[in-house]
Amino acid sequence: MRKNKSTVINTDILIAGGGPSGCALAAMLGKAGIDVTCVDMDNPEDIEKKSFDGRTLAISYGSSIIMQRASLWKTIEEKACPIKTIQVVETGSPTLLDFLATDVSTQSLGWVVENRDLRRALFDALKTFPSCHHIAPARITDYQLLEDRIISTLEDGRTIKSRLVVGADGRKSFTRQWAGIPTRNKDFNQKAVVCIVRHEHPHNNIAIEDFRQEGPFAILPLPDDANGNHRSSIVWTQHSAKKDSCLEWDEKTFNAALQERFPASYGRVEQAGTRFSYPLTLLHAQSYTAPRMALVADAAHGIHPIAGQGLNLGLRDIDALASLLIAAKEKQQDYGDEKMLKQYEHLRRLDNSLMAGATDLLNGLFSNNSTSVRIARTLGLKLVQKLPKVRRFFMHQAMGKSALK
Repeated sequence: MRKNKSTVINTDILIAGGGPSGCALAAMLGKAGIDVTCVDMDNPEDIEKKSFDGRTLAISYGSSIIMQRASLWKTIEEKACPIKTIQVVETGSPTLLDFLATDVSTQSLGWVVENRDLRRALFDALKTFPSCHHIAPARITDYQLLEDRIISTLEDGRTIKSRLVVGADGRKSFTRQWAGIPTRNKDFNQKAVVCIVRHEHPHNNIAIEDFRQEGPFAILPLPDDANGNHRSSIVWTQHSAKKDSCLEWDEKTFNAALQERFPASYGRVEQAGTRFSYPLTLLHAQSYTAPRMALVADAAHGIHPIAGQGLNLGLRDIDALASLLIAAKEKQQDYGDEKMLKQYEHLRRLDNSLMAGATDLLNGLFSNNSTSVRIARTLGLKLVQKLPKVRRFFMHQAMGKSALK
């Protein structure tokens, strides 16, 4: 944590944004001895509150390997719940498709962690690397591009001089907007209502994706709370224009709807945390780089959460960028070298584009309620279930194994 209140701060690399991707990148670079400063708009004290934002994040097997290389995974794993089975159903029907960790000889297909727990673990990790500095809460209000560096101005008047700025500042990225990078956008006309629920019986480390007429309803396993209550997180997709939204229902009505959507094996189900709502859109930057700037994670691409791959794409971004920057340090090259930044974009654009297209296609396919489409997708899922090699292929994709080095 940077305590320095001096007017001018010098650092090798500035990361704009202190979310999971920004902090993970800072830790990777800090471990390599690169002087890195992360500017975070959020107050760490607010993140400690249970009412912070209600989100949970899915971490793939591949992402856990990336975090292990950065010495981050041990602390995060303690707060995460492993996924051992993924079930795909349609409107409460019998399971159409199930992925088992044992099918690919691993203990977990992935993990689920609360956003605030993940960020706390990352904050603690940053403190272990002397060359990592975390400034929060703080906001960048302007950049000034020079030939050999870039100067960032903070809202409180301080300036930060660096060789490179990495925009990890989310879908509304100020860094991307300042650089004048246009985006491709699509509004799914959907919103995700999320919250944590308690249930009478254990979830047995099962994640469920239930494709319903109104939109996907996901159940993600969480660790038991301090009192031993069994918990899961839900992601309830609804049409944005829906007037009777579950977000506004009283608790009794909401709990009754939860009970109807959960399998009977969970027993009694009830809301255990605040409900939050997030609009669902697709965003993809036309370029990931500008002079002495690079975009990662949601600043570069935001996808539909239907496959739970948003964070994992961002982690693959920072893994690729960190590898190039660490190599530049070893070769004593400029961190803002244009060829190196273009190499980063080349490494990441295809993977991100394919995942954006795949999640858009899946959402469209499962939001189509025509009889012929419904029959075709049901038969398709059943076919995948019967073909072990095809099923393992999809499992490896979901686990991020295809992206491992």
